[in-house]
Amino acid sequence: MFSWFRRKKIILEPVDFSSLKTDIHSHLIPGIDDGAQNLESSVEIIKKLMSLGYSRFITTPHIMNDLYRNTPEIILDGLKKLRAELTRLKIDVQIEVAAEYFVDYDFESKIGKEDFLTFGDKYILIEFSFLEKPQNIDEIIFKLQLEGYKVVLAHPARYLYLNLDDYKSFVNRGVYLQLNLLSLLGYYSKEVKVNANLLIKNKMVSFIGSDCHNIRHASLYRKCQTEEMWHFLLESKTLLNSNF
Repeated sequence: MFSWFRRKKIILEPVDFSSLKTDIHSHLIPGIDDGAQNLESSVEIIKKLMSLGYSRFITTPHIMNDLYRNTPEIILDGLKKLRAELTRLKIDVQIEVAAEYFVDYDFESKIGKEDFLTFGDKYILIEFSFLEKPQNIDEIIFKLQLEGYKVVLAHPARYLYLNLDDYKSFVNRGVYLQLNLLSLLGYYSKEVKVNANLLIKNKMVSFIGSDCHNIRHASLYRKCQTEEMWHFLLESKTLLNSNF
C-alpha cells in the first residue's frame, strides 16, 4: 500500500572495470577447486571478464585442508597449463596466482614454517568459516603480520556474525577488506548486500574482486556496473586493485 514511499532504486550509466585493471580474487585454474572445471571453461570466463574491462588476473584457488588440499606445486602447474592454452588461442592477458587460504588449525600451524602464495608485496588472501569467527583470529593476524604478510580478508560482508565494530577492528589492525562484486547485487542475500553497503559507505573497502567461479557468475557482473554503490565505491578512491 505504501510502496510508493520507498526509495526508488537508482540505475546509473555503466562504468566498466578498466580502472581496476586487476581482479585479485577468482577461481580460474581448472579442476582444482569449486571454480572452473576445465580449460575450456577457464578461457570462456576469462574472455567474459576481459570484455567487462579487466586486463589482469591474480587468480586465487582455495587451499582448505578438509576439502581442497591444494599445494603451491598443484596451483603453479595449473597456471602453467592455463597460460599455455591462452597463448595457443592468442588471448593477450596477464594471469598470475596467489591462493585463498581458509583459516583453521592447519593454516595456523603453517605460519612461519611455509611460504604462502601471495600477490604484490606479500598480500595474503584469507577467508573464514561462514558459520563462526575463528576464536583466535587476532593471534593469527598478528602472527602473519610478524612474518611480513599483509592480510586481506576475503568477502567480509558474507560473514553475517561480523558487525561494524568488527570491521573497524580489522581495519585498525592493518587488515585489508576485499568486497565481492556480487555482494552489490544481493546475490548472496539481502543481509550481505546491507553489509556491503555499510563497508562502502564507511570507506573500508581496499579491494574488490569478482570471486568468479563459473560463467554464470561472469554473466552477472555487467549488472554491477550500473549499481549506485559501485559508483560510490569508485568515487571513494579507496580501491587498490590497479596497483597490482
